[in-house]
Amino acid sequence: MLGRAPSTTGRELAWVRLGDAPYDPQVARSVHDARRLLCRPRAKLAEGAALHDCVRRKLVHQRWSPEQIAARLRAMHPDDPTARVSHETIYAAIYAQPKGGLKAAMVLALRQAKPARGHKRTTLAGSSMVPESLRIIHRPEEIEARLIPGHWPYGD
Repeated sequence: MLGRAPSTTGRELAWVRLGDAPYDPQVARSVHDARRLLCRPRAKLAEGAALHDCVRRKLVHQRWSPEQIAARLRAMHPDDPTARVSHETIYAAIYAQPKGGLKAAMVLALRQAKPARGHKRTTLAGSSMVPESLRIIHRPEEIEARLIPGHWPYGD
């Protein structure tokens, strides 16, 4: 009547049999869902787990980047994959959180490549990558006067 093989319905009945109670599709569905939850891999950065607390402490309080955290965990636990997490997982955990104070604190803790909108980057005075002695304003006289061959502009 169901259009299924007898072995399929027999397996279904045996799978969800709860004592002497008759078959109930709602009970079968809840048993199926509970068993599926047991099969899923556990989230490494679940709220309240030791690994979550460690990552959060290093990210928010110590201002480490997700890459630094992942590298440190790999170095600390080379033989235990359950005590490690990748930087992609850390980013996914940050952005998957609901809006709120903790998510805002974690996003603010991330290092930003660009400054916030409307703010210009500033450098410290005199913190140039070129040493002061090699700056163009301190060229020797023979170069400035082009007395040595090879210091002429092209086409002269």
